[in-house]
Amino acid sequence: MSTSIETLRNIGIIAHIDAGKTTVTERMLYLSGAKHRVGRVDHGTTDTDDDPEEQERGITIFSACVKYNWNEFNVNLLDTPGHVDFTAEVERCLRVLDGAVVVFSAREGVEAQSETVWRQADRYHVPRIVFINKMDREGANFESVFNDIEPRLGGRPVAIEIPVGEGPTHVNDPFRGVIDLVELKLLQFDPETEGKEVTETDIPDDLMDDALLWREQLIEAVCEIDEEALGYVMEDQDVPIDVIRRALRQGCIERTLQPVLCGSALHGIGVQPLMTAVGHYLPSPLDRPPVEGVLPKKPEKTVSRGPSDDEPFSALVFKILPAKTGDNYWIRIYSGSLKQNSRVFCPNRDKKENIAQLWQIHASKKDRDGQTEVLGAGDICCVIGPRFAITGDTLCDGKEQVELPSIQFADTVISMAIEPENTGDRKKLEETLDMLRRQDPTFRAVENEELGQTLISGMGELHLEVIQHRLTRDFGLNVKFYKPRVNYRETIGGTADVVGQCNRQIGATQMFARLSVRVEPLPDASAKTIVFDRLPPECPLQGDVRHAAIQELRDRAEGGGALAGFPLSGLRIEAYDAEIHEEGSDETAFRIAAGDAFDRALETAGPVLLEPVMKVEVTTPDDYMGELVGDLQQRRAIIAATETRGAMTVITAHAPLKEMFGYSGAVRSLSQGRAGSSMEPLGYQAAPKEDAEQFRY
Repeated sequence: MSTSIETLRNIGIIAHIDAGKTTVTERMLYLSGAKHRVGRVDHGTTDTDDDPEEQERGITIFSACVKYNWNEFNVNLLDTPGHVDFTAEVERCLRVLDGAVVVFSAREGVEAQSETVWRQADRYHVPRIVFINKMDREGANFESVFNDIEPRLGGRPVAIEIPVGEGPTHVNDPFRGVIDLVELKLLQFDPETEGKEVTETDIPDDLMDDALLWREQLIEAVCEIDEEALGYVMEDQDVPIDVIRRALRQGCIERTLQPVLCGSALHGIGVQPLMTAVGHYLPSPLDRPPVEGVLPKKPEKTVSRGPSDDEPFSALVFKILPAKTGDNYWIRIYSGSLKQNSRVFCPNRDKKENIAQLWQIHASKKDRDGQTEVLGAGDICCVIGPRFAITGDTLCDGKEQVELPSIQFADTVISMAIEPENTGDRKKLEETLDMLRRQDPTFRAVENEELGQTLISGMGELHLEVIQHRLTRDFGLNVKFYKPRVNYRETIGGTADVVGQCNRQIGATQMFARLSVRVEPLPDASAKTIVFDRLPPECPLQGDVRHAAIQELRDRAEGGGALAGFPLSGLRIEAYDAEIHEEGSDETAFRIAAGDAFDRALETAGPVLLEPVMKVEVTTPDDYMGELVGDLQQRRAIIAATETRGAMTVITAHAPLKEMFGYSGAVRSLSQGRAGSSMEPLGYQAAPKEDAEQFRY
């Protein structure tokens, strides 16, 4: 049977790229005894970064799941990417997790992608604890990072550890341990055993004043949550350790605070207390509210499923890894239990699915020794057998159906045309692209039969580069690749009232229809287009004919715009009047009239080309700031802010994606390799007139 649900922790490691997520994961596996040697990212020997592309680049690209035991706790841990191009991996993991560890670099602090993953965790109401990593690095500053969390992320950090020293061994006061503020003890970690041996001693006098100052802030936060703790303080007594931990756990689960720890994962310093904090403060599935869904055939009716084996079975598919022996479906079981060789129902596809095998997951593969007969509520596992479900779909009991909320992924922002070198590779390319689509919800592939090319789309240059390498190296395809291009959208510049009509002879029938339509832009140009039926009750257009007219407007709104057929956004469309004849005013006539009205409205309101805009963050020494700002301005970027973080200056800018191809290389060149940059999608803005004109003519 499955692990005791009270001791189960489903957690994720989330952070900006290079903050040390994978190193933290590796150290946890080593210290827990789940592996006997610590893997190194720079050596390509980590368990979770087992893809050749990850090992070559030294970054995480695909989320990976590992399981370990620590004290009485059983942990399912998902290591996620930090690069914005692979943010879908973070999105799908946070959707199914109960808690998260947010890792910050003690030198770089709160970075652009740190803000993105924090917002994602907020959206899914995920409790979190914070680990300030790399305390042994030059320029490490615990207090600076701690003080950034509240203003930049809207968090409420509460330190439960502080560092002893900061920086590498050659500085005056190097990082050499941590002070546990809950138990008021000094913890030091033996380098000979790579952090396995921990020495606990009393805090020296020269460190006690600082420790008591930080502990006072901890006790203040605890008293805001727990009346018993406040009672001890009012009576001038020490607050017991179990009361402090209970209050911190409550605040963490309620997301009113985030316990903060620190250390150096590379050297094993502070990781054992972090693993203990995961058990103490992050929730079990029982601490999370029941998951809510709808009845598949009555979507207006909400139902809930609690984290109990006695409830009807429900689970969410959050990742699919295609395999020759049967696709591996990663699922989170929310309620009930799941048995091997059983049948379940997928309400999203209205299909029954087989569960042939159940496996525990290790990294991105099935655990060799992890096949099991049954798993219960709260667990994360791999199932083999389903054929119809896709990422975000629900699996449930066929007799007690429920459809859980799916996972929403961002739209792609960049495309590239590809075509096979020879016709013999065409079918294999189609099959491979279909497999990649099932694996990655943010990857798109659309075939253009006229040109013999396929347009692939993704979240950024790196995303498409990884796809390129997979097609050529992993699947051995001979493929031509063309220059990437941005994914534009279209909207309108103003409001228009038009009348669309159908007045034509078809056979012996004179068809007639008139439909009055108004279009206007929405305040947010990137918002989804909405269509309203504003035909008055006395309007003669009723029934199936009325439905056909409105549906035609909706179908056209989901298609392309008037300039070059790019997806439409930011429009409000409403039909408000109609005229019919006794004969010839049927569904076909009103579909034609609605289409005519749609085309007239877009042209009259003035089509506008929208280009994707990125939020760019550049971290640089002051010496190179002028060159970097000048380069950004040449790329049509708007400088939004500059701030000093330690010895570095951070430039935040908003720049069109079109101008940012190859930017990371330009930053390295302009700064002699000393500056770094990151980008994330910000929204859409009107493209320059010359860009729009090239599509018009």
